[in-house]
Amino acid sequence: MGITIKDIAKLANVSHTTVSRALNNSPYINEETKVKIKTLAKELNYVPNYNAKSLVLLKSYVIGVFFSSISEGTSDTFFHEIIKGINKVIDKEYNLVIRGIDKYEYSYPIDKKNFDGIIVVSQSKNDDEFIKNILEKEIPIVVINRHIETDGILNIMSNDTKGSYDAVDYLIKNNHKKIALIEGNKEFESSIYRKKGYLKALEDNNIQLNKEYIISGKYNLQSGYENMKKLIELENRPTAVFCLNDDIAVGAMKAVFESGLNVPNDISIIGFDDSNFCNYVTPTLTSVKKDALTMSEYGGVNLLNIIKNNEVYKEKVYIESKFVLRDSVMALK
Repeated sequence: MGITIKDIAKLANVSHTTVSRALNNSPYINEETKVKIKTLAKELNYVPNYNAKSLVLLKSYVIGVFFSSISEGTSDTFFHEIIKGINKVIDKEYNLVIRGIDKYEYSYPIDKKNFDGIIVVSQSKNDDEFIKNILEKEIPIVVINRHIETDGILNIMSNDTKGSYDAVDYLIKNNHKKIALIEGNKEFESSIYRKKGYLKALEDNNIQLNKEYIISGKYNLQSGYENMKKLIELENRPTAVFCLNDDIAVGAMKAVFESGLNVPNDISIIGFDDSNFCNYVTPTLTSVKKDALTMSEYGGVNLLNIIKNNEVYKEKVYIESKFVLRDSVMALK
């Protein structure tokens, strides 16, 4: 049986209430007593009973992380970076509950008894009702990955439009004018942001838009593979393809090689997200780094501050993306 608060209280010759308050940094306990009790607790390898603690403090010690979808359109790298960032910064006594909003059946009610705070990793307006529900329950919330209209929420986003613009502009500076686009899931706002950057780069460089070069797709390997085949069959084949995520790009690369063509000698390819595998495909994949780790760390730190009633400026924050050059783009003469 482990050491309890009552054991520490007996050894310190104080009440168990004093021990509890000292371990929770109560302002009603002087610093000398706090130091004495915390030192004793450490020496005895005291482990807090968070179930009991939650009953006393009316806290769940649970933080919810809700994705628009985990199974549809959320890449492995993006999912991993988000969880890694949050887990890195939250206090050790908190547990994470991870769910997809699209598959969530409310078997775990959204209320203050079950969640001290929630991070919503949002992809689409379909999440707005879920976000509204959290706000109505007055649960601390941070929304990352998508711009939302609601004021008074800390909203953290990646500047995907600028990242896409930089990628397509790089292709143009390397003399590519026939640049195709394979889109991601239409219902995801990231698809809109990224396409906007593509179109703006063409416009700013006075390159006429070829509607044949814009192909609807999904954020997966199969979509990249099938849609690249369509582009290869065009009479006026593109010299470069901008793919709205790295999974699409890798599927597209496979289609190119199967057609007897070469990346980048025949077709240059750029992806988006800077997934872990970009350095391990042949050729290595040029991509745009979406800094999911920074977004989630910033979101996690500030959610804790909201939970603890520390002052947080509830603003809209853009985290800049970064163009990562590798071997999948060829400069045309």
